[in-house]
Amino acid sequence: QVQLVESGGGLVQAGGSLRLSCAASGRTGSSYVMGWFRQAPGKEREFVAGISWIDGTTRYADSVKGRFTISRDNAKNTVYLQMNSLAPEDTAVYVCAADRDPPIIVAVRTTPNIYDYWGQGTQVTVSS
Repeated sequence: QVQLVESGGGLVQAGGSLRLSCAASGRTGSSYVMGWFRQAPGKEREFVAGISWIDGTTRYADSVKGRFTISRDNAKNTVYLQMNSLAPEDTAVYVCAADRDPPIIVAVRTTPNIYDYWGQGTQVTVSS
């Protein structure tokens, strides 16, 4: 089993920044892909960003490109999501997830039900 714990959410004004963390523990694998998803009230869960543990390959949703940056610290088993230029439409619960069996090509996948482990989520609220 893998446990994922998010932190770093909060309330911020539009244009501000936040950094989310996702600490992984348990039987994590070096080939895992870690993803950040978000879900706003009344909306489906959507992919935000993902990163491969093994080589650092990243992928972003179009809506966050140029504003969000995903990174990893392998020694700490932690993934980060730096969010800049936040807007009210970024308001959501942000959830970390792990894909334990990513494909070799296009490793970072965007479909939520492919991911095997999920954290509890952290609330991000952006005020206008």
